[in-house]
Amino acid sequence: MIDGAFDLKDKTAVCGVGLKIGPTPGSTELSLAGDAFKLALEDSGLRAKDIDGFIAPSFGADYDRVLESWGVDVRFAFQGWTHGRFVSPTLQHAAMVVASGQAKAVAVVFARKKRQHGNTDQWEMWRQGQGPHGESPAYGAVAPVFGAAISMQRYFHLYGGSPDALAPIAIAARKHAALNPIALKQEPMDHAAYVNSRWIVEPLRLLDCCLVNEACACVIVTSAERARNLAKPPVYISGVQGVHAGPQYHNLALPGLGVAQQKVFRFEPQAADLHAHRMAGVTARDIDAVMTYDAFTPLVLFGLERFGFCKPGEGLDFIRDGRIELGGELPVNTSGGLLSEGHVSGWNLIIEAIRQARHECGARQVKDLEIVQYGGFLGEAIIFRR
Repeated sequence: MIDGAFDLKDKTAVCGVGLKIGPTPGSTELSLAGDAFKLALEDSGLRAKDIDGFIAPSFGADYDRVLESWGVDVRFAFQGWTHGRFVSPTLQHAAMVVASGQAKAVAVVFARKKRQHGNTDQWEMWRQGQGPHGESPAYGAVAPVFGAAISMQRYFHLYGGSPDALAPIAIAARKHAALNPIALKQEPMDHAAYVNSRWIVEPLRLLDCCLVNEACACVIVTSAERARNLAKPPVYISGVQGVHAGPQYHNLALPGLGVAQQKVFRFEPQAADLHAHRMAGVTARDIDAVMTYDAFTPLVLFGLERFGFCKPGEGLDFIRDGRIELGGELPVNTSGGLLSEGHVSGWNLIIEAIRQARHECGARQVKDLEIVQYGGFLGEAIIFRR
């Protein structure tokens, strides 16, 4: 346990968010970044000159071009990886910048335009070593879907089950998206539609895979004290923990599934694996809703087991009978997530968590929600509190 990290609890808050999903003819990543920023400023009640910190992912417009176009000078700027697993750490970075006094208000901005098929320019998978998800050197099946599929194959081997058992995750996402006016996929999906969708890589079907789309998002973080005097109710950042990495952490698998260099064992979180819960002073039983990275349906399963919402191997039973749907015991990805709302590298899930905590989600609002968690299967997490 890192005791000093507890000083961050409730010291900062999200005060503004902005989100656009879907086709944006005539736009650029630079103009989309501006669109998201304007929406977040309007949401917060802040002015552009109030922003003195800026963080952007590597994918999209460069940070200095963005600030130049906005006419904004900042005291803190940073640009890092776009990968979905770094959404939570990037927002934590903003919180730590504010808590340490390096900036008073930090805007985190994401923007993405679709590229022509086959164009590798800036795509996140082309990193040093060329191995995108634990495979090095890069050869053979290195697309993200293969990692998720192999992980799920191992899960079935360890715990039993069949591909059809993943259906409740995709169906829940679509039901939630149907209540979300900006979701890209709102048409009904039942079990028959799910099982009749074509195979991509067994055991994953088309409807197990996320959307690919244009989008932009902005999240503004400031001090808890300042947030209490702005346009929207503050949403406090109560607990955090980062991405876990190393030989046992393949990018698309829960530890223990024996993918690439991983060992095979039955992972169950220990106290050290739940640092964010301890920082916030909560347990899994206190969480009213969960937002978890869902580029592929198995990742939802892995996220639930990773944070102790169910025991190892019990995930497929846990997700049945509407338990993760609105009105169920633990609503998951209430906007529709990457599977049905749209792919914003996970920023739409963060923004959904903020809006749920503010009680402004309308028909998809989780009743009496007080605490919501964003958490991914690699251990990254933020606990948000009203």
